[in-house]
Amino acid sequence: MPFRRPLRTAAVVALLLATAAACGDTGALRGAGATPTATSPARLWPNLSPAASPAYDFDEADTEIVKGVTVPGDDIRKVDPIAVVRAEIDANPGDYVGSKAPYRGTAERIDACGKSGDRSKCPVLKPYYRDLTGDGHDDLTLGFRLLPTKMTAVRVYTVEKHRLVQVMANDDAVSGVELAGRSVIIRSPSELAGYEYRVQWTWDAEQKAMLLTHDEFLRTGSRRHGVRRATPAPVPSATS
Repeated sequence: MPFRRPLRTAAVVALLLATAAACGDTGALRGAGATPTATSPARLWPNLSPAASPAYDFDEADTEIVKGVTVPGDDIRKVDPIAVVRAEIDANPGDYVGSKAPYRGTAERIDACGKSGDRSKCPVLKPYYRDLTGDGHDDLTLGFRLLPTKMTAVRVYTVEKHRLVQVMANDDAVSGVELAGRSVIIRSPSELAGYEYRVQWTWDAEQKAMLLTHDEFLRTGSRRHGVRRATPAPVPSATS
């Protein structure tokens, strides 16, 4: 262990000198030094005609009633998460059913989620419940593996007029998910070392949906080698 007393002594001497200088201070205003010149935002291409519609559809306000799944007593905690994933598989056979379906592995292993199945192979993750819509009732945040890829589906469901409604859907390589206030924050790995992608979905009462409010590329400070977005850190499957 290095000897640190000289550093502490120097710090004490510096503090005493600063205190002594303060005692002789007349209280007059002193300049803080030069400050950078403020510059206003520069508007580029002022004659450019504004676009009439966005070039890409981000599906920000898409909602969908989940068919075939009931909500006993309007209590979302009584909804079977496995039944919710099965309903998505049934509603999107092109994504899940058949040898050429991109997420065929999810459908093939959904039976493992049953009581008599091997739960270690179940693609559905532990469900989480929190009031994200501000109506005083819990909403459901659900995740499941999009097999055989390394991506994870993240969904949010609420109850409207006695029906289960999907109000957010996000598919990506996922290294972490957080709930904060009325928002869902999803972190994904980047190919560039020390950086990650981070998107935030936030509930909008007027649209009655979770909107994509932030899409960022942030420095994490890590010096690990970058990884592709298709190879996220593993997330444990639900055990109950």
